Amino acid sequence: MQGRGSGKREVELTVNGKKHQVTLRSADTLLRVLRECLGLTGAKAGCENGDCGACTVLVDDTPIKSCFMLAVEAPGRKVTTIEGLGGETAVQQAFIEKFAFQCGFCTPGFIMVSHALLQLNPDADDEEIRGWLQSNLCRCTSYEEIRVAVQVAMAKIRRKGDSDSIQNHV
Repeated sequence: MQGRGSGKREVELTVNGKKHQVTLRSADTLLRVLRECLGLTGAKAGCENGDCGACTVLVDDTPIKSCFMLAVEAPGRKVTTIEGLGGETAVQQAFIEKFAFQCGFCTPGFIMVSHALLQLNPDADDEEIRGWLQSNLCRCTSYEEIRVAVQVAMAKIRRKGDSDSIQNHV
């Protein structure tokens, strides 16, 4: 619904499996709506121009830089934030085990990219892992630890034997 002259409209967004009614301006980014309207602050506002990846979320299971996507493009799509993963995934556990973070600011974005990669290809080779990770920036230079954490998560998933372990492995 468009409010007369207000430049705002109410839409329904599905975020982390829950439906939310939000009032949007046409210029609102998905990042702003997630953080300011829904209180989901896991996606970080870094560069706010699509370069750093700190704001990465999954939209229909594809990593998207939420600072670069307008929220009005999200209705009818499935948005998953770091909060929606629940803290129990193989990727999250591997990041903890391998200390794949320093300050932690970029960590949610890297976890979301890694999660998407392993959903798509749980047998990714090193070159593919590096390719996916280069979409995000770490100012503390934890790249090697992050790459190793993805490999550890992959090994956990293989041991478990099914793709559900990406979501539910502890």
